[in-house]
Amino acid sequence: MDYDAIVIGSGQAGVPLALGLADHGWSVALIEAGPLGGTCVNTGCTPTKTLIHRAQVAHYARHAARWGVRAGEVSVDLARVVAQKDALLQSRREGLERQVARRPKLRLLRGTARFARPHEVAVGEERLASPRIFLNTGARPQVPDLPGLESVPYHTNESLLNATTLPEHLVVLGGGYVGLEFGQMFARFGSRVTIVQRSPQILPREDAEVARELQRALEAEGIRFLLGARATGVARMGGSLAVRVAPAEGEETLVGSDLLVAAGRRPNTDALGLEMAGVEIDREGYVRVNDRLETSVPGIWALGDVKGGPAFTHISYNDYQIVFGNLVGGGKLSTEGRVAPYCVFTDPQLGRVGLTEKEARRRGVPLKIGRVPMSWVARALERDETAGLMKLVVDATTDRILGACILGVEGGEVVQILAALMLADQPYTRLQGAVYIHPTLAEGLYYLMDEVKPAEPEAAPRAATQEAAT
Repeated sequence: MDYDAIVIGSGQAGVPLALGLADHGWSVALIEAGPLGGTCVNTGCTPTKTLIHRAQVAHYARHAARWGVRAGEVSVDLARVVAQKDALLQSRREGLERQVARRPKLRLLRGTARFARPHEVAVGEERLASPRIFLNTGARPQVPDLPGLESVPYHTNESLLNATTLPEHLVVLGGGYVGLEFGQMFARFGSRVTIVQRSPQILPREDAEVARELQRALEAEGIRFLLGARATGVARMGGSLAVRVAPAEGEETLVGSDLLVAAGRRPNTDALGLEMAGVEIDREGYVRVNDRLETSVPGIWALGDVKGGPAFTHISYNDYQIVFGNLVGGGKLSTEGRVAPYCVFTDPQLGRVGLTEKEARRRGVPLKIGRVPMSWVARALERDETAGLMKLVVDATTDRILGACILGVEGGEVVQILAALMLADQPYTRLQGAVYIHPTLAEGLYYLMDEVKPAEPEAAPRAATQEAAT
C-alpha cells in the first residue's frame, strides 16, 4: 500500500511529524512495535523525573530538621511511587492514542518495520511504500561484555524504573547522566549506593571543577564513588551479587543486592534492514545524516537518538521542527548552529549549554571566563541549598557566549536564559546591568556577568571564592 509518508517509530519526533503531516492532508503510516511515546514517555524523561521528584520529597522530609521543621520517621513506599509513575505513563500513552485516532489520514500499524527496498518496508506480511520515510526508532541501553553478567540478574535504567522493592546496596556501573540520576534517586529512597566509573572523573565531558563540585554534593548524601575503575566480572554470592572492580590501587570486590548497568546507549537500527535500503550507518550503528537530517538515500530521513548526537527529547522534537518546516513550510532549516541546552537532573541540577572550558580551549580562541559559587546567590542562601557554581565561557574577541554551566538548585531553568542569549547571537554584556527579580536564582547571573575576566593561559581554573557578595 502506498502512502505519502511512512514514519517508523513514535518518539518525540515521530508522533508530532505523523500528526502534522496528516493534518496537512498527507496519507501517513505510523509504525510502532511498542507503546506510543518512545523513550521519553515510556522509559526516559517522564518516568525518571517522576521518581526523582518523589526521591526529592523523601530527602526533604528525612532532613527536615535542617530547615527547623520537625518530621517523624520517613520511609518510602516504593510500590506506591511506581504505581503513581505507571498511572502517569498510562495517561500519556492514552492521550497519544487519542490524538492518532482522531486523524483519518493517519494509520497506526503495530509491529516491527524492516526495509525490503529503499522506499518499501514490511510490517509482518504487509508491504508499505512511500517516497518519504522517516526513522525515529531511538536507542536502548548498551549492555557491556562483562564476564558473568549473562548469568546474574541485573538492571538497566528501563527495568529499574519498575522495581518495587528497595535495593539494600545498589552498585551502579557508569558515572554518566543515567548513573548519577539513578544513583542519587535510590540513595534518597534509602539504598546504599556505590558508583563505578572508568574515567578519573564523573561526567567526563564536563570541566573538572564542575564534576568535582557535583561529586562532593553526592558524596555528602552518602554515595560512594570508585573512579578510574572498571568492572572485571560479576557473579552470584548467595542472595547477593559480587562485582569485581579493578581500581588503580588494586582489585576490590563489591557485594551488592542489585546491579544497575548504565554504560551508555546503542541505536535501534539492527532490525531495520538498512542495508536493503542503502542507508549508511557509522561503526556504532547510528544513521549518518546531513544538517537537514537527510540520510545517504534521498527521501529517507533520520530523527532523534537513532542518528546519534545529543540524546535528549528536546533535540528529537527540534529534529521534527526542522524536517516538518522544510517539507511543509518551504523553509531552509538545519541543525547547523543549533543551540541545545540540557540538564542532568541530579540535585544540584547541572544545566549546560554550548562548550565547556576545555572544549573551548581546544579551539584556540582567546577566552574570557566567569565563575561564581552558588553561595553568592541570595535565593540559594535563603533555601540553604548552596552547593554548586555558575560558569560562563566567552569568546574574548566577540563577547559571544561559547558555553555556560549552572550547577545548582534549578540549574536547568536558569541556564536557559543564557541559551536564549546565545540563540539571539547577543554578547554576554547584554545581561550586565540587567534588572533581575529579587530574590530569584536567576539573580546570580548578575554576579556572574561581573566576574567575567580574561582567561589565564593555562587551563587551571581558579577556585570560586566562598565569601558572600554584599
